[in-house]
Amino acid sequence: MNHDHTIVLFKEKSIRRTLHKKEWWFSIIDIIAALTDSVNPRDYWFKMKLRIKNEDGTELSTICRQLKLPAPIRSKANLRDNMTDLELIFSMLGEKVTTEISSQEKPSSFEDNKKVAQRGGKVAGNARKDTEKELGRSIISKTNHLHLSSIKKLNENKNL
Repeated sequence: MNHDHTIVLFKEKSIRRTLHKKEWWFSIIDIIAALTDSVNPRDYWFKMKLRIKNEDGTELSTICRQLKLPAPIRSKANLRDNMTDLELIFSMLGEKVTTEISSQEKPSSFEDNKKVAQRGGKVAGNARKDTEKELGRSIISKTNHLHLSSIKKLNENKNL
């Protein structure tokens, strides 16, 4: 493995880095993605640079060096990448019902949030079971799991 360019994980997000003059340099775009959950971290970085320049005249582009990094991994570690349409639908149903219940009831503790999540999951689970009964087959795909090689790569990167 080339240790000059590696991926590290932070909050289960991939952060690209490179060894430059015996120092680790990290991708600011990847860090923004991990810290902000921004839909478009490149756009977030662009707007942040403009805002800082307008506030105090500092241009971050002149401070931050741009180094060649490997392209971001479009990781197969995302379970949804391997889900069928029906699996995605029921997963999204559970998430949306949970969000709606949470918006109405405004749970304040971890336990209350956990109960709301279980209720949302139960709605999706019941809908899945009804669908499977109607179709006469399971809708759960055999390929909706991480491949062992992907898990090994993730674990290797965690240990770097």
